[in-house]
Amino acid sequence: MIVGTDIASIPIAIIIALVIGGVLIALSGVNPFEAYGALLQGAFGTPQHLADTLIEATPLALIGVGIALCFRAGVFNVGAEGQFLLGGMAAAITGNLLSTAPAIATLLAMAIAAVLAGAAWAAIAALLKVYLGASETLTTIMLTYVATYLVSYLLNGPARDPATPIAQTQPLTTSGLLPGLWPGTTLHVGIVIALIVAVAAHYFLRRRVGGFQIVATGLNPVAARSAGLPVRRILISVFLTSGALAGLAGFIQVSGVQGKMIVNLSPGYGYTAIVVALLGRSTPLGAFLAALFFGALSAGGASMETSVGVPASVVTIVQYLTVLLVIAYTAARTLRRPSRVADEEE
Repeated sequence: MIVGTDIASIPIAIIIALVIGGVLIALSGVNPFEAYGALLQGAFGTPQHLADTLIEATPLALIGVGIALCFRAGVFNVGAEGQFLLGGMAAAITGNLLSTAPAIATLLAMAIAAVLAGAAWAAIAALLKVYLGASETLTTIMLTYVATYLVSYLLNGPARDPATPIAQTQPLTTSGLLPGLWPGTTLHVGIVIALIVAVAAHYFLRRRVGGFQIVATGLNPVAARSAGLPVRRILISVFLTSGALAGLAGFIQVSGVQGKMIVNLSPGYGYTAIVVALLGRSTPLGAFLAALFFGALSAGGASMETSVGVPASVVTIVQYLTVLLVIAYTAARTLRRPSRVADEEE
């Protein structure tokens, strides 16, 4: 977890990662300034480009906040990808069943179904963790594979649209689509939902007793248990919340972007969100800001590839280098701390 990282280290890490990315771009025979100019244009150059950045950031923010909460409690939800897919699947099925209902009822039912699906899938790993001592890292990874193949089975069988051979559900009717937020663009209200969730999670961690209990459990679960905190209940609730937010992200992706459930609903949001949570210093608002950064890189990277011919993989290198540099800074600072204490004692 990157909790105690100096805030200044993050922009420094981003700059260094961009410089290294620029070197790689130059080695490919392209002017780095021209490439990064195309990236900025693709991320913020027009209203639609800005909308694309926010749309890409929305699922990363929601999943990242949930994973950050898990990090603060000292557990690791590596299975958000599967929870995201099942949330999208549940939302699509519910939306098709309620296709003639009023929009508010349909959207609310879809959101609830997605949240319950994501939370239920996360609950499996949580119960195995607290009652059997199973590694949540292994169980969540395995459950992600199960969820992926389960969704594939449903889309190729019971839930497939009979009007097409493609593995997808029937398109949602208007009542199942999220309303737009910015006229003239494809931006939907999902980014507002993500912001509200991040602010609420931040407030909960900082100002509520339950938030203090989560942090205390993450710092020292043995001491927390000795102090009378319900550690098992805390860990289960954090896991359920993380799964619920991943499922909610799946609903927003289905309802706000695709308009139906498809096999490739996620390009890896559940895994990228782990990096988002790390870069956000395992805090909800930090995860939201990191999601905006990653959203800009993702939206701008596609434009950079088409405009100047630089592979979008360079953007991925920049993303992960940034996190590695922040982690390296934190580790170096931690290793220096004992020597400082020794010097002071002398």
